[in-house]
Amino acid sequence: MGNKNMDRKTFQAKTWKNLLAFSQPLFKRGETVLVGLSGGPDSVCLLHFLHYLSGKKHFYLEAVHVHHGLRGEAADADAQFCKTLCKNMEIPLHAYKKNVRALAKKLDLSIEHAARKARYEAFATAAKKTGASKIALGHHLDDQAETILLNLLRGTRVEGLCGIPLRRMLSKQTEIVRPLLCLTRAEVEMYLRENGLSCVIDQSNFDDAYTRNWIRHELLPLLEKKQPQIRRHLAVMAFQLAEKLK
Repeated sequence: MGNKNMDRKTFQAKTWKNLLAFSQPLFKRGETVLVGLSGGPDSVCLLHFLHYLSGKKHFYLEAVHVHHGLRGEAADADAQFCKTLCKNMEIPLHAYKKNVRALAKKLDLSIEHAARKARYEAFATAAKKTGASKIALGHHLDDQAETILLNLLRGTRVEGLCGIPLRRMLSKQTEIVRPLLCLTRAEVEMYLRENGLSCVIDQSNFDDAYTRNWIRHELLPLLEKKQPQIRRHLAVMAFQLAEKLK
């Protein structure tokens, strides 16, 4: 697990170097990359980093935000935050509003699954509109560990132990990539502090009625008492298993 008290020198020497080495092979010169932007810490970190990397690697950067129609004024505020952020960074933003409750009822899905479906449909629409060959999402190493444990609790085939893939095809023309899978949540937070970046916080992330939140707030801290590196160990296992199953 990342050290929450990591100093600036350590961040620049270790984390930044690791992020560059991990992410640069995912992108090619001249392509268009869309960033999934919720306004949360992970997506703001990703947008800021790829804004830098797009200058270094010479690719085009745009963003896509999906309003799920679930959290009233809070969701409206998130959308406005993303609009302002992209305007300030001079990054084109594609914003979509979805009625997730209606979609969940129509398809007999949970709200969570309907939101994910709506989000990826918006990503595909934006990718087709812009000709984007990549959609970059802000999942990080802690998300990976949580996903593996979530899959275990639900019951999974061996593929579920691979967790979140670093890259997968969304369509024949567009690939989803996750450049932050090498960083812990603590390192993402450090990145935001080091660069003076603000973000929005989805209060539903603190509701332990959601199993993923319970894993984050209760199960993982308990496991860490026995093995402080449990998050990184799970992420490494997932990567190695995915390689073997290719």
